[in-house]
Amino acid sequence: MSDPTVVSLLPSATEILYALDCEPAAVSHECDYPPAAREKPAANRLLIDPDVSSDEINDQLEGASDVYEIRRDVLREIDPDIVVTQGVCDVCAVDEILVEDAVRDLGLDCEILTTDPHHLDDVFGDIERIGAAVGRDERASDLVADLRERVRAVEERVPDGERPRTLVCDWMSPPMVAGHWVPELVEKAGGTYGLTDPGAYSAPEDWDDIVAFDPEVFVAAPCGFGMDQTLDNLDELRERAGWQDLSAVESGRVFAVDGHHYVNRPGPRLVDTLELLAWCLHPDAFETPDRADARRVARQVA
Repeated sequence: MSDPTVVSLLPSATEILYALDCEPAAVSHECDYPPAAREKPAANRLLIDPDVSSDEINDQLEGASDVYEIRRDVLREIDPDIVVTQGVCDVCAVDEILVEDAVRDLGLDCEILTTDPHHLDDVFGDIERIGAAVGRDERASDLVADLRERVRAVEERVPDGERPRTLVCDWMSPPMVAGHWVPELVEKAGGTYGLTDPGAYSAPEDWDDIVAFDPEVFVAAPCGFGMDQTLDNLDELRERAGWQDLSAVESGRVFAVDGHHYVNRPGPRLVDTLELLAWCLHPDAFETPDRADARRVARQVA
């Protein structure tokens, strides 16, 4: 039986497909890992400019009727068996409603596989569901087993005692506390995440409440921002009243992390994110992340 023709409309699903040795026929405009994904045709368009400040992006979103557009000519030509999309956030990636409308209007006979992860186990479940859909059940099982072993290895190395109050900020203006899988990752990495619960949606947080929480480790990882864009916009946090008095700032435990590729992308590299967070929280117990260019992934900025 031949492999199904798959279109992936979110970066995490594209990473999962490549990890399962199932190459998609088309991807989303922002699918950039592994590098081979960049060579695939894009099956959607982004209708706002993402390379600006948080405030400017907010202004664009307020004035936009849609954030994404399906490239129907691409879908029609490829005629996929499976389209993978998501239901987590209609700003972060193409959502299932847009896909359903396009598939119906084009009269395509294909399965729409929707991911909606909010916990780490949900991500592992998505790997297994996608694996089953594309005939890679065994490979998916092996991948999940390897990822779970890496998670256990981190948990076993977390030192007893200090569990620093930790905040991961996935938008800077207004400040948003990262939810979904992030509270769980912080807890597994040896921190205390006190401003939202595991599985909850990321949501704006009153700055006074952040100051009152007084994080001992502050991680800036805005959704969709790579390292350069995060560093360019850090003043959106630094200029806030009380920033200089935060314990994380006073002790130099503020980190910029590539949220676009790691924190906010629910695929196999969420376990890389766990390892990054463990280093941020307990640098004496965890070595600097072994990446080709670690400073492009996570950087101590205060």
